[in-house]
Amino acid sequence: MRHRKLRDRLAGCTDWAEFGGTMHADPILGGLGNFDRNVIDQPEGRYEACTLRLFHPDTGQWSLHWVDGRDPKIDPPLYGAFEGGVGTFFGEDSVRGRPIRLRFVWERPTLATARWNQAFSADGGVTWETNWIMEFSRA
Repeated sequence: MRHRKLRDRLAGCTDWAEFGGTMHADPILGGLGNFDRNVIDQPEGRYEACTLRLFHPDTGQWSLHWVDGRDPKIDPPLYGAFEGGVGTFFGEDSVRGRPIRLRFVWERPTLATARWNQAFSADGGVTWETNWIMEFSRA
């Protein structure tokens, strides 16, 4: 994985850090979900994280549950679906104590690559700041 991340979020920052990492994903529950393990090599130091993704056949939506090794708890889930090959997921969180909307977008530009980006909105989704982009390629 190649990461590109804003050094400071929702602060008008335009300085991006670039770094590497790895991710390994496995299907679970007969295809109704997957689980990934990430090693993220940020300039501030390496850490591990994981994601549990579950498909809900009754709604056609996925839920995404992130666990960060630096603060091991399950973050509030994001919910969404894939349309036209693009997955868009929304959730609620907070940054420095203020509530935000959170958006993840998953794309697959080629059969061997994928792209993910994260954006925050501090105004209820009127405007979005993309603050993290990951480019994936198969090992």
